[in-house]
Amino acid sequence: MPRRESDGAIQVRAKARYVRSAPRKARLVMDHIRGKRVDDARAILRHTPRAAATDISKLLESAIANAENNFELDPDDLKIDRAFVDEGPTIKRFRPRALGRATPIHKRTSHMTITLTTEEKG
Repeated sequence: MPRRESDGAIQVRAKARYVRSAPRKARLVMDHIRGKRVDDARAILRHTPRAAATDISKLLESAIANAENNFELDPDDLKIDRAFVDEGPTIKRFRPRALGRATPIHKRTSHMTITLTTEEKG
């Protein structure tokens, strides 16, 4: 059963968890596509030079595929309703330094979510 908003629009969601990209960097890309139509968001992600853009692009394509296959929606009628990045677990490593010391390295991960909705005609 698809999730519906109060105005009758259908919502389709896709999540990517434990993505090896820092949330702070991924949010910069996610802010560009929030509220945009799907074809505009694809174009923005294709031309964004940041590494997180490829992960977000894959997530967007997954959400579009969910809408097409599960709910038989047309991709041209979809827009990005919600797009956010949460912080995942931090992988902790140590790097050797001078004089026998070690410094911690924090490899951050992200949980990304995109929710698509049908555009209202009119």
